Amino acid sequence: MYKGNKRKVVPKDNPKVAESMELYEAYLQVERGYSEHTIGNYLRDIKDFEDYIKSEEMGDLLSIKTRNISRYYIAHMTSKGYSTRTVNRHISSLRSFYRFLQRKEYVKDNLFSEVETLKNQKNLPHFLYNNEVAAMFNAIDVSTASGRRNLAILELLYGSGVRVSELCSLTEKSIDFSNETLKVFGKGHKERYVPISSKAKDALKNYLALGRPELLMRNEENNPEELFLNFHGGPLTPRGVRVILNDIVDKAADTFKVSPHMLRHTFATSLLDGGADLRSVQEMLGHVNLSTTQIYTHVSKEKIKEAYMENHPRQRKE
Repeated sequence: MYKGNKRKVVPKDNPKVAESMELYEAYLQVERGYSEHTIGNYLRDIKDFEDYIKSEEMGDLLSIKTRNISRYYIAHMTSKGYSTRTVNRHISSLRSFYRFLQRKEYVKDNLFSEVETLKNQKNLPHFLYNNEVAAMFNAIDVSTASGRRNLAILELLYGSGVRVSELCSLTEKSIDFSNETLKVFGKGHKERYVPISSKAKDALKNYLALGRPELLMRNEENNPEELFLNFHGGPLTPRGVRVILNDIVDKAADTFKVSPHMLRHTFATSLLDGGADLRSVQEMLGHVNLSTTQIYTHVSKEKIKEAYMENHPRQRKE
């Protein structure tokens, strides 16, 4: 009998795994109404876990051979240097995934139902200072179609606090100029109305009259209903917005970093600094829980403390 090296038998992928993932993705999209960005995060977290159990030869997502897999996986992520926030996001994603699998009877137990999240360090959101925001506005060339668009984008992100995904899904019908409001669809397709400033109103009218038509002329294939268009006349994406903001900062010849969410943070902080009540800010931001909004009160306190430490004669550095 031949006694040479035996070839390792690689188990075939369980077709039910792919089936369950497709159903879960559809559930997140249709029933939960999550954005593509959020869905992508969920699926990446699950794929990371799948890669781990495969590399450790522990089975597949629907039939894991090892007990206490959640504990091993958390230890694995910690050893990789994942932040507490990232570890907790993975736990939350996997708990939701296995809860769904339980309901659909793909698995008997939720492997992450009893797992406690790690204690988060309170990282305050980053915001922009007034001079940094002013530098961005001053760097925009409003004589071009792209510049008119960019001004309207910056006015809405900073002046209304909308998420970048909400901004990109706006249409002309979303704007109520007479009442100076925007109708936006947030997480879970929840509808809310946010105010627009008089400057944002002017910027939007200018963009609709002189900017958008010029951008639209470059699109020979279709007529997108989205409010904001890219250079070629197609719908602007969240990634495109980030590129635009980075370009504005480059033209401002400054060194600070910016993201759409930083402008949202700045919007909330500015309102609270100006005396707005927490509930109103919560409504404008579209937060489900007031505790999510309360972090901006900590930011305001930090700003007050910083101003005191820098400017009071008894604290001023020599």
